[in-house]
Amino acid sequence: MKLDLIQTVAFAGVVLFLGYGIRRLVPPLARYNIPAPVIGGLIVAGILAAVRTPEYSPITFDTTLQSPMMVAFFTSIGFAASLRLLKVGGPQVLIFFGVATLFAVAQNVLGAGMAMLFGLHPLFGVLTGSVTLTGGPATGLAFAPLFEANGVPGAATVAVASAMVGIVMGGVIGAPIATRLIEKNKLRTRHAEPQPVETPVANQVMEEQLADEPIKAPAGEDEESFVLLQSVVLILVAMWLGSFVSAWFTSLGVTLPAYIGAMLVAALIRNLDDVTGVFRIQQRAIDDLGNVALALFIVMALMTLKLWEIANLALPMLAILAAQVALIAAICFWPIFPMMGKDYESAVMSGGFCGFMLGTTANAMANMRSLVERYGPAPRAFLVVPMVGAFFIDFTNAVLITVFVNFLK
Repeated sequence: MKLDLIQTVAFAGVVLFLGYGIRRLVPPLARYNIPAPVIGGLIVAGILAAVRTPEYSPITFDTTLQSPMMVAFFTSIGFAASLRLLKVGGPQVLIFFGVATLFAVAQNVLGAGMAMLFGLHPLFGVLTGSVTLTGGPATGLAFAPLFEANGVPGAATVAVASAMVGIVMGGVIGAPIATRLIEKNKLRTRHAEPQPVETPVANQVMEEQLADEPIKAPAGEDEESFVLLQSVVLILVAMWLGSFVSAWFTSLGVTLPAYIGAMLVAALIRNLDDVTGVFRIQQRAIDDLGNVALALFIVMALMTLKLWEIANLALPMLAILAAQVALIAAICFWPIFPMMGKDYESAVMSGGFCGFMLGTTANAMANMRSLVERYGPAPRAFLVVPMVGAFFIDFTNAVLITVFVNFLK
């Protein structure tokens, strides 16, 4: 059976909500922040892999919209790259951002070196480095075709497996590392009663100090609909202009993923709007659209995985990932903890750092929430960590990955 473009997207939507339902029924999946699109997509991929034969495939998909969905998500990330927001965060955000970027480089160097020890292409190690650990499954799947074209077979399947290991480990070891720092250095006494969970301070900063100026909809137009329309058009325009930027880089012989041009254009529009207020960009609406695109992109990408392609790569992949986990764990003790102040807040930041450098920002937030429930509020940590993990590191990580691909291909 062959599904056309619309049928494939509709099927992906059903699979996405299947993932949400399973995550609700199986609490450990939610506890370790396994994304619903990954759950549903992997189930379908597993079923299709189990019933396929070399001569028979039960279903084929038209994935024409998969790439545009991916580009749309990363374009929304570009719109979040506001220098004004970075400035509001203060020096600690800059320091934390710099350290995270530096150790994203370290992840790639470590991965590439270990891959060569196993006789594999060094880009295999980069794929199991910052691409899937700092970047998560979305970045891994977005870059997979580029890695496949440059000598990494089964790149999409490797990316998903690596990202899943990272998400689980980021959720497992982050809070214990911070707890060890807190109790060893006698920074806080554990509270007898659970403390209130911290509010997302980074979001408050976005809303209060960098509040989007309201848009005045034309007469007779619903304001919410107009904001949604404007946000869709801005994303599409950034994608359109970004295609020219990407083509220009390609003409120079620089290999780029499809979304880099759009992300750069979106960041330029965002920062011009911060200064001029011409568009009055509504970041919340753009983020919502980006999250919808991301969920559908991941599901469509996972439904077509060839899980059987990585059987002979399991051992080197696990060895590299074990080294990556050890690296991030060590970094949380030094230099993150002393550089961020060697106090309670910096210990909480260490737990958050472990979460998003191995998994996702959701892991980071979960780690920090579990700590403040035991030890009390950490408002500075809840400003610094999500601001870097959710708004800035994806941007610089994409640039770093592109550099490594062009250097090692």
